[in-house]
Amino acid sequence: MRKFALLLLLCISSFAVAGSAPPIYNYKLKTIDGDPTSLAPYKGKVLLLVNVASACGFTPQYTALESLYEKYKDRGLVVIGIPANNFANQESGTDAEIKTFCNRKYHVTFPIMSKVSVLGPDKIPLYQYLTDKSTHPAIGGDIKWNFTKFLVARNGTPVARFEPAITPDSPQVITAVESALHMP
Repeated sequence: MRKFALLLLLCISSFAVAGSAPPIYNYKLKTIDGDPTSLAPYKGKVLLLVNVASACGFTPQYTALESLYEKYKDRGLVVIGIPANNFANQESGTDAEIKTFCNRKYHVTFPIMSKVSVLGPDKIPLYQYLTDKSTHPAIGGDIKWNFTKFLVARNGTPVARFEPAITPDSPQVITAVESALHMP
């Protein structure tokens, strides 16, 4: 656990020293209500970006994502749900249906974006960036399923990736989030 935290801190520090500002804040999205946005309003926050789906075996992770958000939001964590229908048609609803589902079933208060593609030729630029192995060799690679989580440090650098089976309340995620929150 300590080794993971130290490795994460080293990664965050090395990106900060590199000096070039990551482009993550420039990527355009739409809110679940269809309003244009980007990640720029979250500059200086620790982000946990999660491709979500309403009819997946991992969908109950919404509960742990909401708990994580509630626990750390005052310290600067923002969980962002990004619905995608890339896997077994598990997010086939409209944005309005997704919003209703998240609010009624899981009482989600963290930001949810409009449905996008996170895989294949229509993959949105944000996920092209996150999964680019040449830019992010340690965390890059195609998304394998719903509820893949990317942790982004306050400086905008992606620092960790958690596959779907690693839950938001797992020691790995908690340790990584706490380490990222302690960085400037």
